[in-house]
Amino acid sequence: MLTRYLLPAVAVVAFSFAILSMTKAQQVPAPVSPPVDPGRSPFGRQVAGAGIVEPETENIAVGTHVPGVVKAVHIRPGDRLLAGAPLFDLDDRQMTAELAVRRAARDSAAAQLAKLEAMPRKEELPPLEAKVVESKANLDDKTKLFERARRELNSGVGSNETYETRQMAVDVARAQLRRSEAELELSRAGAWAFDAAVSRAAVAQAQAQVEQTRTELDRLKVLAPRVRKPGADRTLDPIPSGDLVEFKVLQVNVRPGEYVGTTPGQAIIVLGTVGRLNVRVDVDENDIGRFKPGMKGTAAPRGDPGTQFPLTFVRVEPYVVPKRSLTGGNTERVDTRVLQVIYVIDRADVPLYVGQQLDVSLDATP
Repeated sequence: MLTRYLLPAVAVVAFSFAILSMTKAQQVPAPVSPPVDPGRSPFGRQVAGAGIVEPETENIAVGTHVPGVVKAVHIRPGDRLLAGAPLFDLDDRQMTAELAVRRAARDSAAAQLAKLEAMPRKEELPPLEAKVVESKANLDDKTKLFERARRELNSGVGSNETYETRQMAVDVARAQLRRSEAELELSRAGAWAFDAAVSRAAVAQAQAQVEQTRTELDRLKVLAPRVRKPGADRTLDPIPSGDLVEFKVLQVNVRPGEYVGTTPGQAIIVLGTVGRLNVRVDVDENDIGRFKPGMKGTAAPRGDPGTQFPLTFVRVEPYVVPKRSLTGGNTERVDTRVLQVIYVIDRADVPLYVGQQLDVSLDATP
């Protein structure tokens, strides 16, 4: 009874399930619309490219001259500042102590030079003059004794030994007088010119070391760079304050207490100019032959293809570089090279941010 009715029923259910599964597998899925329609070009023939919004001066990644620990950060993202404004400071305790040491060395060298230039001391001359007078009196005394000994020798009373002894005493007294007069003249002459020159060189060297330490201290204070406005006279030096651009702080990647180094490419602070925005367009190497400088263009933000911004050609950067910004297309390869073209957005009130990606269409109509 079980075999007669149950097994055929199970077979019928399994067969029905297999037919239902095959039917569902062969159904064509309904087309799925993209969440956002891709941007449409207003031109009949176009050269398409991916664009990145950047400031007029490009992104300025501010670094540091020397590595160290950050002492203070003076800015925040979104701040506006002028060229030369302080950005952040590094720990300067060691250089401040070194500056004090070098200032003391400079003052010591300056005091030594002042001492040489003030020579001779008026208090040193009277003892030397008195010594000369004393030497003259001693010479006169020895001369008189020598004359007496010579007369005695001539008269047959004196001895040759006494004569020679007193003659030598006169020579010694005369040499002592010459030495005393020379010491007096040396003191009156003051410092030797070459000694003064050596002291002046020592003062100059110490002052240079002080200035060097001051420069190192200044390097611990990172300031906003001095950048000319587009179209400003590039022959003027120093740059007039009216020709300097105004910056906007785009990014701050440092905090007090953090260690910063001089690693190339390390963007500690990113600055950009306040004003019109540029678009850096990557033209694929396969489309370079169809691109012509001066082509008109439009740009649409990703996710908002209905908004179009007119673009005006600025310049071509004539070096073809590897593509770094990938859009996710199936035809893109990592080894693709692109020609970078700079366009400016004509409108000044565009709701765009630096670093935002745009879909760019360039008019390739003959």
